Amino acid sequence: MKKVIIAGASGFIGRALTQKLLKEDVEIFAVVRSRGEILEWQESTQLHIIEAELSEYSQLAEKYQFNDIDVFFHLAWEGTYGEYFKNYQMQMNNAVYSGDALNAAIQFKTKKFIMASTINVMEVIDYFGKSGIKPRYTCIYGASKLAAEMICKTLAYQKGIEMNIALIANSYGPGDRSKTIPNILISNLLKGKSPDLVEGDFLYDWVYIDDIVAGLCAIAEKGENQKSYYVGNQKLRTFKEIAGQVRDILAPSVELRFGVYPDAMALDYRKVDIGALYRDTGYAVVSDFEKNILETANWVKTLDIKI
Repeated sequence: MKKVIIAGASGFIGRALTQKLLKEDVEIFAVVRSRGEILEWQESTQLHIIEAELSEYSQLAEKYQFNDIDVFFHLAWEGTYGEYFKNYQMQMNNAVYSGDALNAAIQFKTKKFIMASTINVMEVIDYFGKSGIKPRYTCIYGASKLAAEMICKTLAYQKGIEMNIALIANSYGPGDRSKTIPNILISNLLKGKSPDLVEGDFLYDWVYIDDIVAGLCAIAEKGENQKSYYVGNQKLRTFKEIAGQVRDILAPSVELRFGVYPDAMALDYRKVDIGALYRDTGYAVVSDFEKNILETANWVKTLDIKI
């Protein structure tokens, strides 16, 4: 990669991807809401800042003239956790904006378009054709991501641009300011609080930020056209096992209250080809879990996470 666009460069994953590619002397056009969100890189000669709201993505090609972009990374999405999942208008608007991003990529003569999605789309797909379902609010988010995927894959196929989806599970690591499960669990343990948890006997995955970025780069370099790739571990563990190891690393004496809440969802990972990215690109998670947790804990200490 020599020249890329990163939409959502100020977000958790976008910032980490930007940092990695700048170190590799890749020229980056960073699409952010405000220049002030990435002040630390404004002096870089390799970084060009484009200020745009998601609702303005349809106008990008009118305002900017780019050519020969290698990859357009579409990471921007409004409302990726918590109460935002209930806002179906916000979530579905994101799907429209994703189509706008794809059209901009075409106008910029981009070779490949990569959209960050979520493993939650598999939960939505699993509900198709079933009656008596009990979907969580997360399904609004997952359904919107799935809609965005089909919009973009269709446009990409019809207009002749390569396209990939990155299915991302539970991301964690320094730089994440959100109230996601990893941050909340780690925050509880650092404060010596016993968290109330689900039963936790279902398969789960935590993926460190550096591994996510490496996965995105692998897809960019070697991903096969129109394929969706799971970015994560090839050997999965249960939520109970993951939470237990995090507890053992950070606060061995703290009790984990499993079973306070029922398991609301158990994703059937048999329907997810978790080995496709390795087979096609050689990508694998290689980072050390304990080291990752300790580094993330040091980061979480700097946050004011209300529990």
